Amino acid sequence: MATNDTLNLRALLTPENLRTLAAPILIIMILSMMVLPLPVFLLDVFFTFNIAISVMVMLVAMYSKKPLDFSVFPTVLLVTTLLRLSLNVASTRIVLLEGHSGADAAGKVIEAFGSFLVGGNTAVGMVVFVILTLINFVVITKGAGRIAEVSARFTLDAMPGKQMAIDADLNAGLIDEKTAKARRKEIGQEADFYGAMDGASKFVRGDAVAGILILVINIIGGLFVGVMQHDMAFGEAGHTYTLLTIGDGLVAQIPALIISVAAGLVVSRVGDEGDIGGQVINQVFSNPQVLALTAMIIGVLGLIPGMPNVVFILLASTLGALAWMKHKRMGEVAQAAAPAATAQAAAAQQPAESQEASWNDVAPVDVLGLEVGYRLIPMVDKGQDGELLKRIRGLRRKFAQEVGFLSSPVHIRDNLELKPNAYRIALKGVEVGNGEAYPGQFLAINPGRVSGPLTGRETKDPAFGLPAFWIDAGTREQAHALGYTVVDASTVVATHLNHVILNHAAELLGRQETQSLLDHIGKDSPKLIDELVPKLLSVSTVQRVLQNLLDEGVNIRDMRSIIEVLAEHAPRNQDPVELTAKVREALGRAIVQSLFPGNAEVQVMSLEPGLERILLQAMSAGGEGGAIEPGLADTLLRQTAQLAQRQEDIGLPPVLLVPAQLRMLLSRFLRRAVPSLKVISNGEVPESRTIRITGMVGTPT
Repeated sequence: MATNDTLNLRALLTPENLRTLAAPILIIMILSMMVLPLPVFLLDVFFTFNIAISVMVMLVAMYSKKPLDFSVFPTVLLVTTLLRLSLNVASTRIVLLEGHSGADAAGKVIEAFGSFLVGGNTAVGMVVFVILTLINFVVITKGAGRIAEVSARFTLDAMPGKQMAIDADLNAGLIDEKTAKARRKEIGQEADFYGAMDGASKFVRGDAVAGILILVINIIGGLFVGVMQHDMAFGEAGHTYTLLTIGDGLVAQIPALIISVAAGLVVSRVGDEGDIGGQVINQVFSNPQVLALTAMIIGVLGLIPGMPNVVFILLASTLGALAWMKHKRMGEVAQAAAPAATAQAAAAQQPAESQEASWNDVAPVDVLGLEVGYRLIPMVDKGQDGELLKRIRGLRRKFAQEVGFLSSPVHIRDNLELKPNAYRIALKGVEVGNGEAYPGQFLAINPGRVSGPLTGRETKDPAFGLPAFWIDAGTREQAHALGYTVVDASTVVATHLNHVILNHAAELLGRQETQSLLDHIGKDSPKLIDELVPKLLSVSTVQRVLQNLLDEGVNIRDMRSIIEVLAEHAPRNQDPVELTAKVREALGRAIVQSLFPGNAEVQVMSLEPGLERILLQAMSAGGEGGAIEPGLADTLLRQTAQLAQRQEDIGLPPVLLVPAQLRMLLSRFLRRAVPSLKVISNGEVPESRTIRITGMVGTPT
């Protein structure tokens, strides 16, 4: 039995259990001090612990790089405030019970603060206590509370915009789902933190008020106890109990002041890089010109008769020495970089030797190219760790995962013929997109439901054409609060590039990419590939089928199913269009799932039966490219565009359901007029899905 009890005790006293029990035990101990009498020695220990924990909290706040690094601070603020109040209650009990016996009746800590720090003078102690309380209550606590209140309000208002920015980065392939989830969690934690800080600042304010009231109550109570119960003279009782009360108040107010400073440091942080000490050193003492001018001004003031000349001259000399050291260090850095720059300039000035033309002078056209103006070069410079390079690598990876093949690399180069902030996206040497980006600024995009305008350079989102503004970093939070989606310059270019790549996926799938894709599939299913290529179909025919799918927004990730369908039908039919139709039927479940996720109804448009018969007759008479009478064609385009717009207005994808014979014809015919329209055939809809017709093309309006 004893052995079992020992084992249970050891299991209970594991580090994990002790860590879990630490907080409840601490709270119980703090509350116990309010009702249980404490020995004088323990009171000294707890007062010393209170000072130590307040200093520790302030140092943690200073070395935190961002507010969420100290997210438990509101709870710490509550616990330390409760600890101070409990110590006030415990010390008040001892002061009133034992104060008549001398200055050390309430312990050495209170005696030191009451006698040594204020010289045993009750008037001085009273003034010092009131000043400390005013500094804490009026200056630090009030300012920190106001910052926390405003931060909480702006953080909550900016949450929708930040969530949309995360969704935009996720859709553009700049981040993965895990990173997006972490960023969403951080946004929620940030809002909770500032909201908690707004409320927790009231604890410190209440603590300051309680300190003043406790001081007054203790002095009055001490006079009553000393005079009425211990027969002390009024002056002696007033001096003794006032000194003890002031010592008690100071030993509580100084840690309270330190905690208030820590709260102010946490909520007033701007930027997430480096601790506060590093930021102050880097931003205040980094410019030698500022240090030199300050030294000159202080030195001139030190020469004025009657001023403390030694102090001023000493400080001016120190600042002058710092300025000289900073200037010398900057000169050494510039001198070290000069030889490399000189060598590079000399190499650029050397005339190229005249050589015979060769095949090396024939430069192939880049499949996918990005040209940037000179102000955008830092975004794509490896030496400067350009952010856009990382995003482009992420784009190619996301494209390969979602579409099903690896696109050609994006060749990036500068173009001095472009405007400084302009960029150009080229596909096989032909421009397919362009825009402007401003490093250091942010693009605030209007998604259609903002609550107010912004001050900035008015423009349009280059990827989707939405109205937008280029704004400075200081306006970013305001834009979030108004409902704008705010992205940086690198994200603007990366999103535009991603949009272009997705829209031209079919053109990016060349013969080389097709062969690489077949080789990749052949590693896992070699017999399947050997049976199809080149025995039944050539690589060019497979490429054409895959391009047809990509051209209509169908990904080719399920290459196994595609190859199996091609191998089944290739012996009887090698027409890429017919083979594409068979593949689409096999991929029907995935196609419909991408348009209507889950098991929701397939809400689509369809053709009026009379119009459907006319189009089928035109097909049978003229084959795949059967001519459509001009008036009928105009009506078909106009009504399809109207119904598609109605579908989008109610939040549904514009999808037209037609017979299999008409699908390819209508898809090609309607694509130019309604780019977002998807045309599917009856055979592509799984039997398990319910179809509901929302509108019919060809019905008289």
